[in-house]
Amino acid sequence: MSLLITDECINCDVCEPECPNDAISMGSEIYEIDWNLCTECVGHHETSQCVEVCPVDCIILDPEHTETQDELMDKYRALTGDE
Repeated sequence: MSLLITDECINCDVCEPECPNDAISMGSEIYEIDWNLCTECVGHHETSQCVEVCPVDCIILDPEHTETQDELMDKYRALTGDE
């Protein structure tokens, strides 16, 4: 599953630099996660780094973009060229 930033985001900017896939960017009002780039840090880290650093716990699993761990690993490989 990709991750989603809820409207509880306080725009503190701590999540964006933590994303190894550059999936997080500033939206019109709050930060947003591009589900096409989000691997939940699979392939990079044991846990989702944005979730770890978020001070208000506003990053959740995106119910509209469900993916298995294998699919996330495939996405990681496609994004990084790591076979």
